Amino acid sequence: MEKFGKSQSIKRVEDVRFLTGHGRYVDDISPDGALHAYFFRSSVAHGVITELDVADARDAQGVHAVLTCADLEASGMKVGMSASILTNRDGTKAAAPLRPVLAKDKVRFVGESVALIIADTYDQARDAAELIMFDVDDLPAKVDISKGGEALHAQAPDNCAFDWGMGDEAATQAAFDNAAKTVSLEVGDNRIIVNSMEPRGCYAEWDGTRLHLANNGQGVWVPKDNLVKAFGLDPKNVRVTNPDTGGGFGMKGMGHPEYLCIAAAARVLGRPVRWMSERTEAMLSDSAGRDLTSFAEFAFDENHKIIAYRVQTKCNLGAYNSQFAQVIQTSLFSRVLAGVYDVQTTWLQVEGYYTNTAQVDAYRGAGRPEAIYVLERLIDRAARELGVDPWELRRINFIKSDQMPYMAATGETYDVGEFDRLLTRIEQEADRAGFAARKASDAKRGLLRGLGVCYYIESILGDPAEGAKVVFEKDGSVTIYVGTQSNGQGHETVYAHFLSDQTGIPAHIINVVQGDSDLIKQGGGTGGSRSVTTQNSATLAAVARITEKFTAFLADEMGVPANAIAFDDERFRAEGSNLTPTMLEVAEMARAKGRDDLMTYQERVKLEARSFPNGVHVSEVVVDPETGVVVTDRYTVVDDFGNLINPMLAEGQVHGGIAQGVGQAVQERVVYDDDGQLLTASFMDYSMPRAADLPNIKFISEPVPSTANIMGIKGCGEAGTVGSMAAVSNAVQDALWEHGVRQADMPFTPHRVWELLNCDTHAAD
Repeated sequence: MEKFGKSQSIKRVEDVRFLTGHGRYVDDISPDGALHAYFFRSSVAHGVITELDVADARDAQGVHAVLTCADLEASGMKVGMSASILTNRDGTKAAAPLRPVLAKDKVRFVGESVALIIADTYDQARDAAELIMFDVDDLPAKVDISKGGEALHAQAPDNCAFDWGMGDEAATQAAFDNAAKTVSLEVGDNRIIVNSMEPRGCYAEWDGTRLHLANNGQGVWVPKDNLVKAFGLDPKNVRVTNPDTGGGFGMKGMGHPEYLCIAAAARVLGRPVRWMSERTEAMLSDSAGRDLTSFAEFAFDENHKIIAYRVQTKCNLGAYNSQFAQVIQTSLFSRVLAGVYDVQTTWLQVEGYYTNTAQVDAYRGAGRPEAIYVLERLIDRAARELGVDPWELRRINFIKSDQMPYMAATGETYDVGEFDRLLTRIEQEADRAGFAARKASDAKRGLLRGLGVCYYIESILGDPAEGAKVVFEKDGSVTIYVGTQSNGQGHETVYAHFLSDQTGIPAHIINVVQGDSDLIKQGGGTGGSRSVTTQNSATLAAVARITEKFTAFLADEMGVPANAIAFDDERFRAEGSNLTPTMLEVAEMARAKGRDDLMTYQERVKLEARSFPNGVHVSEVVVDPETGVVVTDRYTVVDDFGNLINPMLAEGQVHGGIAQGVGQAVQERVVYDDDGQLLTASFMDYSMPRAADLPNIKFISEPVPSTANIMGIKGCGEAGTVGSMAAVSNAVQDALWEHGVRQADMPFTPHRVWELLNCDTHAAD
C-alpha cells in the first residue's frame, strides 16, 4: 500500500481557485471580439416544417448570419450526428436514422434546434430569433414507451429502434418452468434532467486552416472525432480544449449538435463564435438520464437459491439516437445484471423506443444504476413473498469469496469480493438492531419508518488504456499531461500527489495539464469511474521509465553499476557513493550536461481487466402519512473501493452520488404532457435536492484490494448513485408495506406517496 499511495486525505488544491472566483470556465475565456450565438428552437414536439423564413432575422441589427440545416449542407458539412448502433437479437442492425444538427424537414421534440443566429451581442441574436417565420404542420406526439403511434422515423415505422438480447432465453425459461417459486416485479426508473451546475457551452475559432473548439466536456477526443467527421478535416487541423468544467455526470461526455453548429458558424464567418446555454434551454435540450421500465423475474429452488433471472426492459431513447444511448440500457446494463448474486442462468431483453422527447444518454453510472435498481428492488420483493429476511436472502445468494475470480453469466469476471463481510459490517454501523425502537418511537408520533438495503456492484467502463507524459521543466517544476478530464472530481490534487508519492517531487511544483488535444495526443476522457485507475497506472509506468533512465545516467555520475543504484521514492542511493540525489536534482544534473533527452517521458498502459467497486447502502426514511412527505433520516454506506489514494475525496464522491440518487428517488421527475410539451422546464417545476433534503451520511471503507491493477484500487465516482436509488426506494416500500402498499415507485413525492396511502385499490396483493 505504501508504495502506491499514502492514502492521505489531502484537501483539494483547485478549490482555492474555484472558491475565490478564479476558475477558468468556457464562458470566462471566450476570445475578445467573439460573436454571440443563439439557437432558435422548436416549440412543437412533432411536425413537418412548412415554413422557415429567416430573411428578416438576417437583416436585423447586429446579425452576421442565420444558419439553417440547408445552409450547413450547402457548405459541405455532414449534418448527421454520430451514434453507436446495436445489432438486434435477430442479427439485423438497429435503427440509425439521421440526427441532423439543425432540424431538417421535421421537428421531433420541443427544444430541437432549428436555426442558429450569430450577432454582435447575445441580446441582438435573441431578438433576431423573434423575426424568424416558422410554421409546422403538427403531427401527433408520442411520449410513451411502446410500439405504435405516429412514426418519428421511416427506419422505425413502429417507433421501436432495437430489440436486443443477451443470455440463454430457452435455458432461462426451462429454469422458470421447474422452479419451486417465482417472483416478479415491474419497476419504473423515472427520467431525470442532469442539471450540471454549469450548463453546456463552447466557443470556436477558425483561421482558414485550423479549427479550435473549446467546450466544457468530459474529454477532448469525442468532440474532436465528431468535428473531423463533420467537416472532413485532417485531424491535425482540429484542436479541442476543455477548460474548467462545472459538472458533467455523463451528459457532457457525448457529442451535442450545438458544438458542431458553433464550429460551422466560425468557419462560415471567419470570426470566433461563442454560445452558452441558459437553464431552461438546457432542460429542453440536454440529454436526459434513465427513463425505462423493466419487468424482472426470479426463479428460486426450494432452498431460496436463485436459479434463474430474467429482465425485459423498455427504454426511452427520445427523438433520436444520442451518441451512446443504444448501449446504455443494453450492454452496459448487462455488465452487472445479476449483481453480487451467484446466478448463471439469465436472459436480458431490451427494446428501445423513439419518442417526441429530448434524447436520453449516459447519466452517472450509465446503465449500472439502472440494473442494480431493478435487481435490488426485486430481491427485496422476493424476500417478502418468500417470508425470508431480506438480508438473509442476499446472504444465501451471494457469490462467495472462495468462488473468486468469478465469471458472471454475461461475461464479466469479478476478480475479488467479500460481500458477506461488508453486509455484516454495515449491520453494526447502521445500527440495524436499533431500528425497531426507532420505528416504534416514530409510530407514537403517527409517523412511518422504513429501512432499506441495497448491495451494489459496478463495472469500471470506458477505454482501459490511458497515457501519461511527465516533463521536467527548465524552471525546476514538473508537468504531468493526463488523458482524463476533471469535471469537479479533484483530479489536479489526486494526480499531483500521486506523482509526488512515487517520486518525492513536492506536489506544489507539479502542474497537471488536461483537456488539450494538441498537447495530449490520445486519451479516454472521464466517464465510467475509470479516471484514477487508468491514469495512475499510466503514471506508474512513466515513473518506472524515469527511474530506469535516471539510474542509467547516475551510474556514470556515481561511479557504480546501474544495478547497484536503488530509488526509495525520494532519493537514489548506492553503497559506495556519497551522492543521494532526488529526482529533481538528477534532472538538473542531466540538463547541465545537455541531456535534454532525459527531460520528457511518455508512457501508455492498457489494463487487461476491470475492477469492480461494490458495497452496501442502508437507508432509513420517515414518512408522514398525513402529508406524504418522505424524509431520508439515516444513511450508512460501507464501500469496497480497494486501496484508497485520498479517502476524503472518495467520500466526497460517494456523498455527491448519493445526493443524485436520493434526488431521483424522492424529488426529481421529468414530465411531458400529451402534446410533448415539457412541464418541468425550470427549477420552479423541477425539484432538485437541497442540503436540508439530505441526511448526514456515514461512510466506511472496507477495502478488498483489486487484482486488476498494480495499485489494488477500484473506481468510486459513480458508486454513490448506483447504490442509493434502491436503498431509499426499498426503505419507502418497507415503511408503506404494512399499510397495504405493494407497489411503490420513484419518485416518492408527497402527492404520490399520499395517493399510495389513501387509494382504495392499493391494498390488493
